[in-house]
Amino acid sequence: MTPTRRDTLKLGAGALLSASLPWPSEAGASDSIFAPKPGKWRSFELTTTVEVTAPAGPTQIWIPVPGFAADDWMKPGDTTWRTASGAAALLRDSRADAALVHAKWPAGTQASIVVTSRFSTRDRAVALSEKRDPVQLTPEQRRRYTAPTSLKPLDGIVRETAEKIVSGSTSELEKARRIYEWIVDNTFRDPKTRGCGTGDIASMLKTGNLSGKCADLNALYVGLARAAGLPARDLYGLRVAPSAFGYKSLGANSPVVTKAQHCRAEVFLTGIGWLPVDPADVRKVVLEEPPGRLALTDAKVAAARASLFGSWETNWVAFNDGEDVALPGLMGTPEPFLMYPQGQTADGRLDPLDPDAFKYTIGVREIAT
Repeated sequence: MTPTRRDTLKLGAGALLSASLPWPSEAGASDSIFAPKPGKWRSFELTTTVEVTAPAGPTQIWIPVPGFAADDWMKPGDTTWRTASGAAALLRDSRADAALVHAKWPAGTQASIVVTSRFSTRDRAVALSEKRDPVQLTPEQRRRYTAPTSLKPLDGIVRETAEKIVSGSTSELEKARRIYEWIVDNTFRDPKTRGCGTGDIASMLKTGNLSGKCADLNALYVGLARAAGLPARDLYGLRVAPSAFGYKSLGANSPVVTKAQHCRAEVFLTGIGWLPVDPADVRKVVLEEPPGRLALTDAKVAAARASLFGSWETNWVAFNDGEDVALPGLMGTPEPFLMYPQGQTADGRLDPLDPDAFKYTIGVREIAT
């Protein structure tokens, strides 16, 4: 079934294909220093399969798909779906470059759907010393990207911490760099954190427990940057391929990417535009890169730390930058962010962090265009 109508998704301060190419790891990795830079575009196909075999009453499913667009590194493509029963629609929100498939089944019906999305991406690197045409945010964009959210308050301890970190800074770039270095130095990745974390930055700062995963550590960057007066945002997505630089921890090392969700951060700097950063992945390298628990002075960590302020290896797809997402028909409070499939029956919401019980899988393949 192909999309037949488009609706509005509310977000708060929110071709013909050739045969499948070899999985990138089959070609080997370069094992070079971690230094992403713009190059060849790569295209991928994501397939998400969801099945609720014994639903209680009516069932609804919401599946995030690539919606975010950036001319220099991210191009979302077509999304289609197949379902034997029920009704489905593609929902979009242009403000957050968000897209998802919303499907519904009546009571007594087995709910199942297969959603296929295509997108193209390439590595990013912003040369901070180069002059470029001025890039500006609209007033509405500036308000949105400097606003608090349910899990990113900008007053109290968040503002106090931000002011201490950037005190004495003489430029926006220096503020952005100081916050990045502070997070790398003071946080750590906790392997026991469920999923990608919750992003409750005020609780992190109040308790002094600066641990978590990407939705915690990169949310902390975004919150502190906003509290320091810098527009910033999280981009929510999924790792889709191995690292070409030999970093086992920074890629999807299987074509099954059901649990490969990852969010990244950007900060907007006058005269530069959106700058990619990812302090959470630096801490991931520290914890997970073989042999594990590396020192910050380790060569692999140092290379990642230097590169992840200003560049990304884009073996990753961005779905959206939505915050406090009000999914149509969802029980309870809005989702703080939309990175996982969501489901709901008459018994309540399904656990998106338990895909075995929820029964969904996500697969990826690289394609030629």
